[in-house]
Amino acid sequence: MASFEIHGGKPLKGELVPQGAKNEALQVLCAPLLTEEKVTISNLPDIVDVNKLINLLQAMGVKVEKVEKGTYIFQAKDINLEYLLSNDFKDRASSLRGSVMIVGPLLARFGVGYLPKPGGDKIGRRRMDTHFEGFAKLGANFEYDGKTHFYSVKAKKLNGTYIHLDEASVTGTANIVMAAVLAEGETTIYNAACEPYLQQLCKMLNNMGAKISGISSNMLTIKGVKKLKGCFHRVLPDMIEIGSFIGLAAMTKSEITIKDVSWQNLGIIPTIFRRMGITIEKKGDDMFIPAQDHYEIQSFIDGSIMTIADAPWPGFTPDLLSIILVTAIQAKGSVLVHQKMFESRLFFVDKLIDMGAQIILCDPHRATVIGMDRQQNLRGIQMTSPDIRAGVSLLIAALSAEGKSTIHNIEQIDRGYQDIDFRLNNLGADIRRIG
Repeated sequence: MASFEIHGGKPLKGELVPQGAKNEALQVLCAPLLTEEKVTISNLPDIVDVNKLINLLQAMGVKVEKVEKGTYIFQAKDINLEYLLSNDFKDRASSLRGSVMIVGPLLARFGVGYLPKPGGDKIGRRRMDTHFEGFAKLGANFEYDGKTHFYSVKAKKLNGTYIHLDEASVTGTANIVMAAVLAEGETTIYNAACEPYLQQLCKMLNNMGAKISGISSNMLTIKGVKKLKGCFHRVLPDMIEIGSFIGLAAMTKSEITIKDVSWQNLGIIPTIFRRMGITIEKKGDDMFIPAQDHYEIQSFIDGSIMTIADAPWPGFTPDLLSIILVTAIQAKGSVLVHQKMFESRLFFVDKLIDMGAQIILCDPHRATVIGMDRQQNLRGIQMTSPDIRAGVSLLIAALSAEGKSTIHNIEQIDRGYQDIDFRLNNLGADIRRIG
């Protein structure tokens, strides 16, 4: 098991180019299964989860050609459906959460889809009902083996219908959209997720010949087509990584320029960090964060404590609440962080408290951070990364702390952040990969 050894307390300075968006990549990588023609995807991040999904597609029979770093050509002309019942498939697919999104394309094109219980972060319950209820409404028969945790869906024909999702699930919406594009007739999905990742997937599918309207809203209308073609698609910069770098700059008193951030796709993210007192400047499509000795959390108009909570897009993404929490440690003022979606995502705050942070864990969903305004530095400790976002939050804390910190289980960080140690070391950090 690899670890990071971090010698903190060093301000960073320089430019960072955000990687391609992990959450978008895991969706658009499944879309080539909808056609036998070649699909080219660029700006794919070189991270564990993306590489695992690419390897899974190869094992299924997809021809994969690497053009250059981050750019691949996929051709799903000869898919081995029998492989989907093999132990190798079950092992590969169960090791990452993104594998769930192969089911919709397989069902649409081949009439069958299989999936073992998918893996991913242990951040709380992540139910699959939304996906399979949507497939059933399109006309598929669904079966679940409780002993083996194996899901299967089959359909001779999918028919367009009205679907009101019980939750605005991003992966659920993506899966159902990919099934509906080849269904007969018109499908309406209400309470659909509308994150930029999902918008990108819909735009990609339309470039392949699909007929999707309502993109960027919570009501999608899909007119089924008989066949899709190949296309070229470029993945957006990763908004979660951009938010992570904003928090890093504030905590470490660093001057950082984040290049080509795609401002129009960041939504409320810059606004929330500005409420934390962080100065963010727009320079073309770049983002400049100057070094700040102090930053003060705003309060509400009536003077009550600032609350930052996650919500479906265009609300604040849950993936950045861990970053907000750690960034508040050295702010002036207090903030209540309310993680509504996942009940285990705040269970890393004990490590921050051990480092000297002033945090009250109110319950599994809420934590209050009393900012220290740099009156006291965090101290380096040994800790273990429980999930991707918590891992980077601990890394930010360690980079701001006095002395040496060690973070174990950094495979979690590698699942979502490309060469993070190398890139930050180029800005002046002291991160060593050991083990």
